[in-house]
Amino acid sequence: MILIRPLLLVSLLLAGAAHGGQARYLGLLNRAHDSVVTLDVAPAGTEAFAPRSINILAGGGGSTMIRLADEGCRFDLRVAFRNGRRVVYRDVDVCRGDTLVIAPLKKTPDDRAVALEPQTPTRGR
Repeated sequence: MILIRPLLLVSLLLAGAAHGGQARYLGLLNRAHDSVVTLDVAPAGTEAFAPRSINILAGGGGSTMIRLADEGCRFDLRVAFRNGRRVVYRDVDVCRGDTLVIAPLKKTPDDRAVALEPQTPTRGR
């Protein structure tokens, strides 16, 4: 009985180590004028977007924290605003920063919405 507990503890620790990966989180700070209503996340460079459940993120400074995945550092984030516009932040490296600033959008000649700020998350904003 005395040996069972240490063996059980060691097996649980090994199982956790074999699982690998550390959960990846990202803060979102909405500096855009309109509210964010949906968020989709994909591994960087893929189109395998999966929706993330978020509450409406108010424009002008609303913020939230989301869990992205258990492994990997780079993700593509597709953000949809209440007014129907969408933007994709590509190749966001969550290992280099912990907060993504969702910037005000501008229109391009082909009527696409693009972000005004760089897509690299920052630390401690």
